[in-house]
Amino acid sequence: MERIPILRMGDYLLVTIQVDMHDRLAMALQDDLTARIAKTGAQGVLIDISSLEIVDSFIGRIISNISGMSRILDAHTVIVGMQPAVAITLVELGLTLPGVLTALDVEKGMALLRRLVDVPEEGDDEDNAEF
Repeated sequence: MERIPILRMGDYLLVTIQVDMHDRLAMALQDDLTARIAKTGAQGVLIDISSLEIVDSFIGRIISNISGMSRILDAHTVIVGMQPAVAITLVELGLTLPGVLTALDVEKGMALLRRLVDVPEEGDDEDNAEF
């Protein structure tokens, strides 16, 4: 079965979708990516969809699911490279993709992930620690 490669770059996973997504491939990506996050402890996931010309409601829901599953596994997800036609289609389908962060390109997406990962969680501030 065809698989989409998942590359590790330090604390991040990078997924570049270079083929047309069909339902089975999208489900395999969801499963593979969540397993990799759990295995590696990745703190961020960047998914480049710049090659996708068409996204239907199922693929849109899979993208939203991946983002939600990543958050549960303590990783942020950023989608980059969305083409205008894809954005229009998602809006026309009524898919708002709650919790999905987006950036225009890989560089901006990585910068966003770095900011998200480097922000200390509430209660993690050493200056406020009680002894």
